Amino acid sequence: MLKFIVISLFAYLLGSIPWGILLTRLFTSVDIRQLGSGNIGATNVRRVAGTTLGALTLAGDVLKGAFPVWLALTITAPNESWGEIYISLVALAAFAGHLYPVYMKFKDGGKGVATAGGSFVVISPMACAVAILVFILFIFPFNRVSVGSLAAAASLPVAVWYVTGSSVLTGCAVATAIFIYFRHIDNIKRLLSGAEPTIWNKTE
Repeated sequence: MLKFIVISLFAYLLGSIPWGILLTRLFTSVDIRQLGSGNIGATNVRRVAGTTLGALTLAGDVLKGAFPVWLALTITAPNESWGEIYISLVALAAFAGHLYPVYMKFKDGGKGVATAGGSFVVISPMACAVAILVFILFIFPFNRVSVGSLAAAASLPVAVWYVTGSSVLTGCAVATAIFIYFRHIDNIKRLLSGAEPTIWNKTE
């Protein structure tokens, strides 16, 4: 039980690391929260500080979801009744850390897509692959990361249920998707008004 508690706490603390802020402060003079959309995630880092830092931010955010879930899998079996619950809790802890980071007084967190993706690539690689495919299929015609993220989030619970048949893991995916939509409220408003920034159009 102590291992479970420690890994869950570790997942939250790791998830709280704001890679977008750390990397832009280390390699530039900008405060990512004051530029672009103000978000600390990879999309805004790419927009403000360039593709390299955006890619590094993406990698950091993915890994902070994947690593604690992988650790949880080393001490439990997902096919056991309590195993899926524990793995889901660890994934949600890392996800919550990204959304509400303790190091930033629970404010200015990201939107959680990359961190959730990191968790689910370990939980169910096939379901995660489906969500990534949906993401790609939506960003190209719409030219907006937010559209791909919302579409991927919506597809994730369906894919997890189809691949795993687990109500617990599917519930975790549903909770994740709901929070991703909640964090994208401003994006949804901009999409509806036609003001959402595009990916490749430099007039954004």
